[in-house]
Amino acid sequence: MTKNALEAGRMTMSSSQKQVEVSFEDSNPQKWRVPLKEDSFRSFMEKEKNNATAQKVFARGSLFSPFLFGKFFDPSDAFPLWEFEADLLLATLRSSNHHCNVDWLQSDADFTLKAELPGVGSSGVQICIENRKVLEIRGVWREQQREGGGSDWKSSSHWWEHGFVRRIELPENADWRKTEANMNNDPMFLQISIPKAAAPNP
Repeated sequence: MTKNALEAGRMTMSSSQKQVEVSFEDSNPQKWRVPLKEDSFRSFMEKEKNNATAQKVFARGSLFSPFLFGKFFDPSDAFPLWEFEADLLLATLRSSNHHCNVDWLQSDADFTLKAELPGVGSSGVQICIENRKVLEIRGVWREQQREGGGSDWKSSSHWWEHGFVRRIELPENADWRKTEANMNNDPMFLQISIPKAAAPNP
């Protein structure tokens, strides 16, 4: 996604966007205790090769793909996204002709993340700021079959079979309390804006 596409998306979102609540409390600090390994992910994708939703949610170029940055990286590990230029970090992905539907940038005023969410319903997306340091985007792509009450899918031994996540380290000068998120439903785009904190007086 180019910066021109990002700007075009902003104009589209202004007429059909829905605000997404941002939570500042984490009710489950033990979530993601099971790391996603590359062999487990490849085995899962092979098993779900005929599942169109799974293929869209975790496709290369998706915000939730472990291969978004060109090599395997567990999306439940926090990543310092805004320390890198999108064009540089996604160069390998784009040069391999994979469709990339993620972009991020920063201006003098704020940090912005924009991502297409194919296969993900707007009601299934949750956004949380964890410990004032990590932006977490998560949701469910397949309902969990629970037995006897079951456990939370985020803490399960194979959480990726039911949900998705991307965790991003916030820059030190991010004013996390003013984080805003909006969803555009056609096509399904998520845009998150985080203002920069005012510089301290000299």
